[in-house]
Amino acid sequence: MTTEQILAFAVIAIMMATFLWGRFRYDIVACATLLITVALGLVPAADAFSGFSDDIVVIVGSALVVSAGVARSGIVDAAIKRFFPTLNSVRGQMLLLLVTVTVLSAFIKNIGALAIMMPVAFQFARRSGIQASIFLMPMAFGALLGGLMTQIGTSPNIVVSRLRAEISGAPFTMFDFTPVGATLALAGIVFLIFFYWLVPRRENQTPSLQEALESSTFSTEATLGKQSPFVGKTLNELLSLGAGEVIVAAILRGHTRISPFPDVKLKENDALLLEGPSEALDGIVSRANLSLSGGPINSGDRSGEITSIEAVVSRDSALIGLSARELSLFNTYGVNLLAVSRQGKRIRERLGQLTLRSGDVVLLQGQRQALPGLLLELGCLPLAEREILLGTPRNAFLPLAILAVAMVATALGLAPVAVAFFAAAVAMVILKVIPLSEIYRAIDGPILVMLGALIPVSETLKTTGASDVIAGWLERTAEGMPAYGALTLILVTAMAVTPFLNNAATVLVMAPIAASFATGLGYRPDAFLMAVAIGAGCDFLTPIGHQCNTLVMGPGGYRFGDYARLGLPLSILIVVVSIPVLLLVWPVT
Repeated sequence: MTTEQILAFAVIAIMMATFLWGRFRYDIVACATLLITVALGLVPAADAFSGFSDDIVVIVGSALVVSAGVARSGIVDAAIKRFFPTLNSVRGQMLLLLVTVTVLSAFIKNIGALAIMMPVAFQFARRSGIQASIFLMPMAFGALLGGLMTQIGTSPNIVVSRLRAEISGAPFTMFDFTPVGATLALAGIVFLIFFYWLVPRRENQTPSLQEALESSTFSTEATLGKQSPFVGKTLNELLSLGAGEVIVAAILRGHTRISPFPDVKLKENDALLLEGPSEALDGIVSRANLSLSGGPINSGDRSGEITSIEAVVSRDSALIGLSARELSLFNTYGVNLLAVSRQGKRIRERLGQLTLRSGDVVLLQGQRQALPGLLLELGCLPLAEREILLGTPRNAFLPLAILAVAMVATALGLAPVAVAFFAAAVAMVILKVIPLSEIYRAIDGPILVMLGALIPVSETLKTTGASDVIAGWLERTAEGMPAYGALTLILVTAMAVTPFLNNAATVLVMAPIAASFATGLGYRPDAFLMAVAIGAGCDFLTPIGHQCNTLVMGPGGYRFGDYARLGLPLSILIVVVSIPVLLLVWPVT
């Protein structure tokens, strides 16, 4: 080996060891590795930041924004509650969750699809009286499988498509991944449906601050206008939208207070005193088209900046001893009091007549830029920031329409993937699907930085000839093996590396090696590149190899070793199914 090849191997090995150590975040490790390769002369200084202009970074960032817009709409949760309101079988619930998250993951980032469906899983768990851990791990695995089906489903597919363009001059297209990916997704869903019982039943022993906030109960007042589809229907039909999490303290009809019996027929202009978690309240208010108390807030010159924020009434607050009506919050400050949470007490007064106390948690709606100063003036302390959708205007179908247009434009070749999804992300902002202030929260900055930094680092394996050296080692290992044996070797190697690297980084490192390996054996590289993408996208053995696995670890109460109990047999199944399908769809000779 040459000195440059030895240095390239050493840098990559140190990087992988540092990733495995976990002491530093992966984007910091990637940036430090980039600087080291520049200092050693492996990457020319002029090309050091070329990765940040790569289409991969644009596609991944845009897909995250589009995914956030779809999640914010709440349409998936609404559809499930509408069409499956009485689904009580655990296996039926599992099937619905898996199919939904898998299909969604084909068109939006898989971690975004999983985040959309997790609240539904918790509702199903409460409905069936079981631990949510039964659903969460299979859902995470389903999200990984769904990401295999299209070019934009997961980062490895995007990366391997770009690398294929460098090798053969043409990238994989949007649905080149579908025949193999859909087969694997179907096989995985069938396996998870019948073997989900391998998942240990766990409870979340260390709930986070975010989860503690989400469990708080608010009281709000909502009115049925003539536009509500529930005028003339029973109270029980309305409450079915809340999946059992919302109760009605009273129905106010004019000056009459009506007991909230389930069979009470609702009338236009009825005011309902609702109580429940903010997310469940939002589900009822948005889907039943109810009107919250307060007046219409002008968003001003900054589109999409109307938001809701939680705050605690402090001991010296000007709100203590006064009601919202006495304060005239809307006329005086331009904000609405949407809901109040008072620990240990059920609120039965109308929201405008409720006398506020120290320690009350209030949910205020107003212009985002004005709320911080207002909280200071009123003597309220903002809680840990989280997205509150109650009282936030949004369109349920617009994000789906934007996503569909981007998908069609890409499928018909009218625009490259990067341009189509960048345009979709911009449309989400212009059309107020997602507020300006939420854009950079939706974009996963560390992932984008890691990608931009590792692209030139990974190219050192090719420019120094190091990938050819590794391919030679693999060739000697695979000598005498049939094509399926060589393909299995690449797939299993990619699966083995993924838990220690980010999945996109695995592709950046492994794909050039796989291409050289295939060429050395006299095979076409397409099946081998696909095998790398599948191996990098299918980490079912650890909670650290993919963000989806990490996302469910805390809420599911899982231990590190729990993943292998379900993930190991699933990994074996993926290998067994992948190889013949790859050879059929992407012949190597």
